[in-house]
Amino acid sequence: MLAENNEDILPWYCEELSRGLRQLCHEDPGADSLITPRWEEVISLLARYIAEIERFNPIWSLVGTNDRRELVIRHILDSLAPLGIISRKITAYHLPRIADVGSGAGLPGIPLAVALPQVQFTLIERMGRRAGFLRGALTALGLSNTVIEEKEMEKTMPGRFSLVTFRAFRPLEPKNFKKLFRLCGEGGILAAYKGRRSKTEAEMAALETALPNMAGRWELIPCPVPMLDEERHILFIR
Repeated sequence: MLAENNEDILPWYCEELSRGLRQLCHEDPGADSLITPRWEEVISLLARYIAEIERFNPIWSLVGTNDRRELVIRHILDSLAPLGIISRKITAYHLPRIADVGSGAGLPGIPLAVALPQVQFTLIERMGRRAGFLRGALTALGLSNTVIEEKEMEKTMPGRFSLVTFRAFRPLEPKNFKKLFRLCGEGGILAAYKGRRSKTEAEMAALETALPNMAGRWELIPCPVPMLDEERHILFIR
């Protein structure tokens, strides 16, 4: 069960986070170059963020678990698993801007914003209570590179972002794909957090049938989550 006293959980989180992040850095030099020079700061900010989730999850159902280890692995480390890949993708942009659509509890946007302080993030969340949580979390963490837009993605000003992330948001159906892509600027990319390769490839095959010009415009890259024995991929669509 999640601890009631946040002070009691911080040492445990620091230990578990450290183990997972060290594995991630060992397997991906790109993630290593971003995390290791700021190690203590990153651990501290992520532990503080986890404490905020624990504090408000029973009230607002931010994440679908009340298990400590699952929160760290399936939400925080899962969000950071493609960190090195994403950082390489945005190097082409002079001033990269990332949107996290349907941000919910701030996943993957807040962990990525902690690890990429030089990048501007926008968390797009339509539900007022979750947007309220996000505002409180940003204040608690002091993240100056992140803003919140409390609105439907359809009402967000289009064409502003280098990369648009989403995790457990909506299926990649043609109508949803078009709504997501309108947020991208010229040369922008969608980055979808996905599980099994076979399921994602089937999803993309159906999308190519509906939108033939999609062929050759997507890339599926493995991004294993530390301490999780399940398939994870990041899907990029240009």
